[in-house]
Amino acid sequence: MIQFSLKCAEGHRFDSWFQSASAFEKLQGAGMVSCAICGSGNVEKALMAPRVRPARKAADAAPPPTPATEGGPKAAAAPGALTQPATPAEQHLAELRRKIEQNSDYVGMNFAKEARAMHDGTAPERAIYGEARPEEARKLLEDGIPVAPLPFIPGRKTN
Repeated sequence: MIQFSLKCAEGHRFDSWFQSASAFEKLQGAGMVSCAICGSGNVEKALMAPRVRPARKAADAAPPPTPATEGGPKAAAAPGALTQPATPAEQHLAELRRKIEQNSDYVGMNFAKEARAMHDGTAPERAIYGEARPEEARKLLEDGIPVAPLPFIPGRKTN
């Protein structure tokens, strides 16, 4: 496996893994490589620094620099975030996610059960979000229980 830094014609930069350099060339030639941010098919390799592992003694003395410690463009990103939202749509989604996570209870895979209990009056009403299998969500809608899919993966499910 090899990781390439890529950029699209719109200037978006992102990383992606490929089986080999020739696999990247083959996928790019077939038009199967697209920008992770805007979806543009006009993607090329960006200039990237090689990753060279230091000698064991040097590695024990100091950890390798990270983008946050190097003061690069990603230094301003929130802890754990890869990049800041770049487009207005990404900014709106990030704000929506922040509001939902701040003002709702995450109920995980118990979402359908909790939503049904609130609808039936056996549980106190509150703002919740979580996960449900498609057939569970369909059944909730058929029973008149208002639910909607979120345009993001809950934070507890991301790496």
